[in-house]
Amino acid sequence: MASIFGHRFRVATFGESHGPVVGAVIDGCPAGLALDVDAIQAELDRRRPGQSALTSPRKEPDRVEVLSGVFEGTTLGTPILLLVRNVDARSADYAPQKDLWRPSHADFTYDAKYGVRDWRGGGRASARETVGRVLAGAVARQVLATAGVEIVAWVDRVADVEGHVDPENVSRAAVEAHPTRCPDAAAAEAMARCIEGARAAGDTVGGVVRCVARGVPVGLGEPVADKLEADLAKALLSLPAARGVEVGSGFAGTRLRGSQHNDPFVAVDGAVRTRTNHSGGIQGGISNGMPVVVGVGFKPVATIQQKQATVDREGQAAELEPGGRHDPCVLPRAVPIVEAMVALVLCDHWLLHRTSRLHSAD
Repeated sequence: MASIFGHRFRVATFGESHGPVVGAVIDGCPAGLALDVDAIQAELDRRRPGQSALTSPRKEPDRVEVLSGVFEGTTLGTPILLLVRNVDARSADYAPQKDLWRPSHADFTYDAKYGVRDWRGGGRASARETVGRVLAGAVARQVLATAGVEIVAWVDRVADVEGHVDPENVSRAAVEAHPTRCPDAAAAEAMARCIEGARAAGDTVGGVVRCVARGVPVGLGEPVADKLEADLAKALLSLPAARGVEVGSGFAGTRLRGSQHNDPFVAVDGAVRTRTNHSGGIQGGISNGMPVVVGVGFKPVATIQQKQATVDREGQAAELEPGGRHDPCVLPRAVPIVEAMVALVLCDHWLLHRTSRLHSAD
């Protein structure tokens, strides 16, 4: 089973949804970083369940523990182990379903591939695994801050309710102002009603999270196999419930002509920039100094509070009763997770870029 991300800044996540702990090991974090553990905790708090009426009611404090790689508040350059203890798992909720294939879950495919699986809350396939990604992403974000990189994600669409957000100017404060994490106030209220309506019906909804990374240096990306957008897409598509990734104008750009889609170069304060940003800050697989803009489409949560027809492990017809505690929409809690994955990829490529040629490269 593959659980390692990155080339230079390497991260391995570990743990299952209802196991004793979840977390991450980071290998390749530079020595000398004054690690802000409170900032790591703040990212976990944004991801944890039970934070609003729009999320899963599972109550996890999600307190980070730093067990290696840091001495007197500074990274040593050695592997950093970060973990969080699970304290509010209710495995008994899943016992009636342990021999049933839940529709659109990983139950059948994990069993078919490995011959064994942890049925408690989805085990390794649960979104609980993303705790490790957020832990590591929070460290990557601090490394990137030394290069002046800022990352902000937001909920851009829930079902057919779409916000209107300017990636150049959106702030975290605006994102965090509403439980939906949509900085468009009117759209946020409509999204909340949509999510609450789905929950009341025992159903779920999906949507899109968009993310911008501002201050990304020119030159990140390793063509041809590890283009920056390729690694971003792989990282983001590895998230639970992710079903599509766009860079820049994405699929909307396919409706334009080349004369409309091209990003003309201009000189700004002695630096080369582009007048538009259809490319999403990446050209030829390499960052061009413009904001890197990506979008991730998430499917509706597969666990719904309705009876569903299925089969059991013996192939016999069965009826699935709803169980467990789940989000009616993953979007609000996915925002810090998307930021974490973008941070991991950019940090990895920034460290790689610093070794890309013999003479100095910013």
